[in-house]
Amino acid sequence: MPTSEPIVARNASVILAVIAGGATLYFLAPILTPLALAMFLAVMIDGFARVLEHRLPHVSRKAALPLALLISLLLFGGTAFFVAMNGAGFATQLAAYGPKLDGVMAQVATLAHLQTTPTVASIVRGLDASKYLGIAASAVRDFASTALFVLVYLAFIIASRHGWERKAIGLFPHRDERQEAVVAFLRIRDGVEQYLFVQTITGLMVAGLSWIAMAAVGLHDSLFWAFLIFLAVYIPVAGGVFAGVAPPLFALVQFDGYGRAIILFGVLQLIGIIIGNVVYPRMQGRSLNLDPVMILLSLAFWSAIWGVTGAFLSTPLTVMAMVILAQFDGSRWIAVILSADGDPQQLKNKRPNEPPDEKLRSTITAEPAKQASRNSKKH
Repeated sequence: MPTSEPIVARNASVILAVIAGGATLYFLAPILTPLALAMFLAVMIDGFARVLEHRLPHVSRKAALPLALLISLLLFGGTAFFVAMNGAGFATQLAAYGPKLDGVMAQVATLAHLQTTPTVASIVRGLDASKYLGIAASAVRDFASTALFVLVYLAFIIASRHGWERKAIGLFPHRDERQEAVVAFLRIRDGVEQYLFVQTITGLMVAGLSWIAMAAVGLHDSLFWAFLIFLAVYIPVAGGVFAGVAPPLFALVQFDGYGRAIILFGVLQLIGIIIGNVVYPRMQGRSLNLDPVMILLSLAFWSAIWGVTGAFLSTPLTVMAMVILAQFDGSRWIAVILSADGDPQQLKNKRPNEPPDEKLRSTITAEPAKQASRNSKKH
């Protein structure tokens, strides 16, 4: 009993710290969510730059990052242009489905033995239009503000990336401590990059095959639907449900009868089963080392405190939390619970053929005084 009391007190302190940290993240969401997105994009761009450096022999280390940043900006700009060009037409197409929606709701009301049949017009009249228009305007304003802050944060993170070497040396003056910190950072970075790579490839597979199926049955705006499915794949569980259910529901509205909607539903479910149960496990393996139940709980947790941003970043943030919590004896038990195999100290299936990062290796081996003088000469 005397030896268990300190352990109980320590675990209770850790639980209280987790609760306090969650509350802090919730109340500071307007400030922290743009920063989290910017850091996520910075990791993505940095990984893309290293891929360009290793795969393209004529791209130097200094040119890799600007090239990766330029390509990323072009991709994001092209995505925004695509959404702007197709979003209005997509909304107009949905508005034209009003009479068909009335028919579908009438059939449902008949099956449910309802006395009154609702219509789209009656539902719209029952809503407070000014209230929802205000919510929509606020959402657009918040999105624009968040996007601006993300770009500002991203610019400063990329501009100050060279200073992290000196900060690591100042925070961890002893070489062994500094090596442990750098190894933990590499675990987080490799986990996030592996997650991004697998989600992007499988998302392209799901979106491409879904586009073929939707175009084959003649679903309107099938390319825009494929784009929405690609984005939804980054949200665990919920993205797969959206990809397999939303297009068939709109096929019910667009087409007469249920034949093509049922066929589309079956094909999309088959695509999700094959990629989710065959392709995805082979690509992902156990690299993230996260328990599936914990992935669901993390999705619920981060969605509750950060909304849609938390849903997109739930898995990378949980990987980061697991690796950090595993570094301390008092919180290691939480990391063990989050892990899939009870060993949160490592991420499986890293890329063994990737050359070592010379800058990180120099950070580990450098002595504080020598490294400080060398950096001062650079600047």
